[in-house]
Amino acid sequence: MATAKSEGRAQPARRRAARDGLVASTAAAAALRQLNDLISSEPVGVTSVEPLEDGWLVEVEVVEERRVPSSADVLALYEVELDGEGEMLAFHRSKRYGRGKGGSGNEGS
Repeated sequence: MATAKSEGRAQPARRRAARDGLVASTAAAAALRQLNDLISSEPVGVTSVEPLEDGWLVEVEVVEERRVPSSADVLALYEVELDGEGEMLAFHRSKRYGRGKGGSGNEGS
């Protein structure tokens, strides 16, 4: 059940989403789909979705190297910038790390 306080927090995000024409879940799905079309590695999930003034910034986790055991896999975080309609404007790998050593994603590659 939503409270008046939680509804107040959600309203600016809803206004922005309505203005942009996308909600966070749609932006996340668009980023996954378009990144998958461009890289040879396997995207495994979205780690963050952030509204921008004119679109979205989506962070996607990718398995770059599968190893045995899987705890030795090499993963990467990609930042995907979308416009207000969900079209990719840019992407780049922001971090590469061993499974279980991801941290916050703010460190360099």
